[in-house]
Amino acid sequence: MAYDYLDLHAANPIQLTEEHEALKKAVRKFATEVVRPASIELDKMSAEDVAKKDSPYWTCMRKAHELGYHTIFIPQESGGIGLDPLGLHIFFEEMAVASIGIAVSCGVDVFPTFFANMIMAEYPQLEDIVLKPYVADTDCSMLGCWAITESEHGSDILTPFQPHFHNPKITHQLVGKKDGDDWILNGQKAAWVSNGTVASMSLLFFGTDPSMGLAGGGIAIADLTDKGVTRGKPLEKIGQRDLPQGEIYFDDVRVPKERIFSLSDSYEQMTDLVLGAANAHMAIMCVGGARAAFEETLKYTQERVQGGKLLCEHQDVKRRLAEMFISIEAARQLSRNVMMYNLWDFPPNTTYSMAAKVYCSRVAFDVAQNCLQIFGGNGLTKEYVIEKLFRDITSTRIEDGSNESLTLAIGNELLHGERPYGG
Repeated sequence: MAYDYLDLHAANPIQLTEEHEALKKAVRKFATEVVRPASIELDKMSAEDVAKKDSPYWTCMRKAHELGYHTIFIPQESGGIGLDPLGLHIFFEEMAVASIGIAVSCGVDVFPTFFANMIMAEYPQLEDIVLKPYVADTDCSMLGCWAITESEHGSDILTPFQPHFHNPKITHQLVGKKDGDDWILNGQKAAWVSNGTVASMSLLFFGTDPSMGLAGGGIAIADLTDKGVTRGKPLEKIGQRDLPQGEIYFDDVRVPKERIFSLSDSYEQMTDLVLGAANAHMAIMCVGGARAAFEETLKYTQERVQGGKLLCEHQDVKRRLAEMFISIEAARQLSRNVMMYNLWDFPPNTTYSMAAKVYCSRVAFDVAQNCLQIFGGNGLTKEYVIEKLFRDITSTRIEDGSNESLTLAIGNELLHGERPYGG
C-alpha cells in the first residue's frame, strides 16, 4: 500500500489547510483516473499521433482547462484559482506522479499567463490581450508554451549572468528587427520546445542586439497563430513521449509592441527570473517521478516472491526501500522550501532553484535505477510501468538545463555572484 506523503509531516511547521487537502484529493483523482491511463497509451504512440487533436493528450489538457487548472497562477480576483506556493507544489507533484510529461505540458501551458500576471501593473494591456481570454478558455483552444531553446543553444541560453552570456560570438538564432514600435522575427526555435507543435501562444525569447551576445534579447507573449509561424515535425524521443515537442519557425512574423515586455535592458534579469521559476518547478516534477517509481516498487515487493519469500522480506530490499524513502522526503523538503521562497520573491535566488533541480533530478534517477534493479528482468519489459518511468525520469537530468551546466552556474554564482552563499 502506498504511503501518503502529506501525513508524514505532522511535526512540520508548514500547516496544510483544508483547501490544500481538498486540492490534493481532487488533483490526485484527476491524475489517477485521467492522466496516468492517457500517459501510458500516449507512450505507445508516434509523436505525430500524440499531437493530433483526437489523441488522449488533448483529452487531458481539455479536462485540465475544464477544471480550471490552467489558472493556478492567476489570482482569484482575476478569475483564476490562484494557488499559493504550497498548493502549487501539491498540484505539480500529484500530476508528475501520474506523468512527468503531461505535468510539464501543464506547466509550460501556464507560463505565458504566469508572467503576464507578474508584470500586469507595468503592462496593463496584457490583461485584455492574454489574461482574460485565457482564463475564459475552458475548452483548451488556447495553449501556451515556453520557447527559448534553439538548435545551437540549449543550457547556455538558459543561464544568464555567466561569462558566455555576453560573448558576441554566441548569438540568438531567432532574431528580431525593429519596425517602428513592432518587431519582425525571423529564425527558429529547436525541437525541444515543450508544447511547441500544439501551442497557440508562447513566452517567446528572441535576439535583438547581436553585439551583446545572448544578453541582447527580448521577450514577448507571441501569438503562434499569426501569419509566418510554422511548425516542424513532432520530436520522437525515448522518454516523456506524452509531451509533444517540436520546432517553431518564424518567417517575417510581426510581434506588436503591446505583446513585448522585455528588451536588452532587462533581458538578462527576466531570463534569470524565468529560469528560477522553471527549475523550481522541474524539481517538483522530479519528486513526483521519484515517488511514482517508489510507489510502484513498494507495491511490487509485497506481491513478488523470490527465494521462497516476498521481495519485501529480504533485508537488502528493505534497506533499498528505506534509502529511497529517505531520499524522496529530503528532495521534497528542498523543492518545497525553494518553491515557497522563490516563487513570489523578486528577483528570485535562482541559485537555489538550480540546486533544487539538480538535486531532485539526481534523486529521481537514483530511485528509478534502484527500482528497476528490484524489479529485475520484469523491469525491462513493457508489462510494468517502471520501464516507462525510468525513461521519463532520465530526461529530467537534461530538461530545463543539463545538470552539468547548472552545476557550473551554481559554482560560478557562489564564487562571483551578487548574492553570495548565506547572503
